[in-house]
Amino acid sequence: KNKNTYTLFLKKKHAFFLIKKFFYSCLFFRLILIFVREVTMTKIRKSFLQFIFSGSLMRRWNDKLRPVELYEVDKQAHKMITAFLLYKLKSRDLEDDIALELGVEIIEGCIFDYMYRLVITDIKPPVFYQIRENREHFEQLTNWVFAELEPLVKPINEDFWKRFVAYHTDALDFQDNNPAKRILTASHLFASKWEFNLIRSLNFFDEELRDIDLSFTEQLQSMKDVQGVSDLLNNAGNPFARVANLCGQLRFQIRWSQTARVPETSVLGHMFIVGLIAYMMSIEQGLSKARAVNNFFCGLFHDLPELLTRDIINPVKKSVKELPEIIHQYEKDELERRILDPLRSAGYEDIVNCLSYYLGVGYSSEFLEQYQDELGIVHTLDEYGQMQEFNEDRYNGKDGKLIKACDSLAALLEVYTSIYHGVASPHLHDAMARLRTECKQYQFGEFDLRALLADFN
Repeated sequence: KNKNTYTLFLKKKHAFFLIKKFFYSCLFFRLILIFVREVTMTKIRKSFLQFIFSGSLMRRWNDKLRPVELYEVDKQAHKMITAFLLYKLKSRDLEDDIALELGVEIIEGCIFDYMYRLVITDIKPPVFYQIRENREHFEQLTNWVFAELEPLVKPINEDFWKRFVAYHTDALDFQDNNPAKRILTASHLFASKWEFNLIRSLNFFDEELRDIDLSFTEQLQSMKDVQGVSDLLNNAGNPFARVANLCGQLRFQIRWSQTARVPETSVLGHMFIVGLIAYMMSIEQGLSKARAVNNFFCGLFHDLPELLTRDIINPVKKSVKELPEIIHQYEKDELERRILDPLRSAGYEDIVNCLSYYLGVGYSSEFLEQYQDELGIVHTLDEYGQMQEFNEDRYNGKDGKLIKACDSLAALLEVYTSIYHGVASPHLHDAMARLRTECKQYQFGEFDLRALLADFN
């Protein structure tokens, strides 16, 4: 009996040992999976995407009578399109590396100002300018903004966060005289004045109107030393100013126009969100400065042809086999006739070449992996991974598939936000399923988007 009991005890002990060994093995492999997931997943999270998208709900000129709703994200897009035009003129006099640094400063300056503005959303500009005149109060406000944004931004890229803090710390000393900030200020004034011209005739009874108009005029006149500002102000028959005005009209084109949504995002605002996400994904993955800058502007301009053809939803595009090719050819012809050819004739060949590269003119799509050699000849690659061999500024690369993924992510944000707010339809639910499927297919380097999509469950 004792022998049998001892044998049973040994068997139980051995079984317990095996169970414990199995448990620790599972735990070990689980920790490896968690580590791999943390390494390979994108650090851009749903909370950050929702934060930058909140500009689509932030109304401008909210105390004035408006013919249409004006939103912060649309104004930022118009501002950056204008800044791009001024930037290209300024770059004519600069070495390539200095021009690239200027491009980075302009893009990041815009993103820094936009994120700051989203946090202080309820403060009207005149009140904000008064706070800024008091260094102590402005410093307290800025530190509060830092505390609000640090959990969202710092995990994406710590160097980017440090530049954000330095940018707004310098603002405490009103250091606004460098070329990037002057281009951004001039672009901000132009885009804001453009909106003001929309509402001016409707607010003839408003006592503030005259002072606002005078302020815009004086500030824009003080920016005439920025190359291109005079062309924007004297816009009669000027192709340079005409392009800036045409692009501003994209705020009137509502996406998903036959589907009820909240918010009703415009083509203009959507382009800015795509460009912003593309830039953040670029710096998170350690892409070269040239690729990051190009990815931002490719995203910013990717729907520019819709100014000429309107926003055509995917089901309609795919309803007839030849329709996508017909639409693409029409967009190409109209883009050449109304934008590129007038710019070329007026001596803006450098802007034409840049826009052509961003929009994939002469190629099947704007969403291609491309780089340029020393002679400026464009080469197309098949996969994103192949671009790593050309991850240097001298190759001036752009990542079409990454931009397409950001386009899908921005559309997913629009659909998800509307459903979250209780405005849904079969079209939106179908779009959500389709966009999830599309995003799951994208993988860039060491990570894919599935971890990010899990945030939206």
